Amino acid sequence: MSTQHEAGMAATHRVLVLGAGYAGMAAAIQLAARVERREDVQVTLVNPQERFTERLRLHLSATGQQVAEMNIPELLEGTGARFVRGWVTAVDADAKTVRIDDDRVLHYDTLVYGLGSVADTAAVPGVEDHAYNLNSAQDAEVLAGRLAQLGRGTVVVGGSGLTGVESAAEIAERHPELNVVLLGRQEPGAAMTPKAKAYLQAALERLNVHVRSGIEVVKVLPDSVELAGGESIAADVVLWTSGTRVSPLAAAAGLTVDERGRVVTDTALRSVSHPDVYAVGDAAAIRQGYGVMHGTCQGGMPTGVHAAVSIFRTLNGKRPKPFRFGYYHTPVSLGRHDAVVQFTHPDDSPRRVHLTGRMAARYKETVTASPWPTYGRMKKMPASGAFWPRGGRFTRIRGVR
Repeated sequence: MSTQHEAGMAATHRVLVLGAGYAGMAAAIQLAARVERREDVQVTLVNPQERFTERLRLHLSATGQQVAEMNIPELLEGTGARFVRGWVTAVDADAKTVRIDDDRVLHYDTLVYGLGSVADTAAVPGVEDHAYNLNSAQDAEVLAGRLAQLGRGTVVVGGSGLTGVESAAEIAERHPELNVVLLGRQEPGAAMTPKAKAYLQAALERLNVHVRSGIEVVKVLPDSVELAGGESIAADVVLWTSGTRVSPLAAAAGLTVDERGRVVTDTALRSVSHPDVYAVGDAAAIRQGYGVMHGTCQGGMPTGVHAAVSIFRTLNGKRPKPFRFGYYHTPVSLGRHDAVVQFTHPDDSPRRVHLTGRMAARYKETVTASPWPTYGRMKKMPASGAFWPRGGRFTRIRGVR
């Protein structure tokens, strides 16, 4: 290799994006599209599989419904970004290296950390061994196979949050022969207005989902769940949707993390301890005026876009702008033809307005499908990443240009 070529290689700024979830994909596509004509920047996206996990549809896959399979290299096509398939097994934030599958090492100049979150199967004994989860399309398909074989029996859904509600409704609608029990500490729809919550709960009742709130599961057994207080509920299948956890890799790398292991960021989404590391999506503890953001696709993709724009500005000798985000809605499907959409204030508290029924179901489908046209627009027009689809219209994300 010539000395001149070596110098050219050394001058290349290597941007490594870890995790191809909604946020990581947004970061990789947005940045790659902006630096497409530059030879001094290389964007690489790392993910353990080529198939994109469409988490917003996993409750459909879990009931045997066919959804389109998205291929990550195809989504990156035309951007110039590289794709590396493999599991991230270690990050060295001081040496600026990432180990893949324990046998490959990738070097970076700037890192986008977007490894996301998974269901917390470690907090309650027996969940890891005896419960199903929706961490991936493969997990959902395994559950679908079990439900199809069950015939009759009881399915316990542990966790009354949005994932638990959508999953319980979908299972009950697709498998009316099954007894579906939804357990949780809070009432389903607890964060909604009384009218929206009442509609959600009536829909679950119509689907014959047996809801028990104020419940804490303390142990999962092969054929039952044990509750605090000593009660036991028989269960042929347990689906666990209560709580999430993030990878311990960020803490092991020496990055400053919060009590949940999420990377603590500054206003530009950079790690407060390692400013050459950006954190996005569920992996980041991002503070706004109303508090720390919680993990959703609604907030995750804008963090990916903002991180990409911040990196691009830095490469051009400019200062990154602060990230500002406000929530807009909480769409919840209740089977295939019903839903409730609670519109929210920027701090995620409920507004008085909500949608229900088929109109809400169409709205939810529009939101669920929005990442794909958004990625496509960003590939052709990177500046379109500053605008985010919200229920069929586009709103500018503050701080993104």
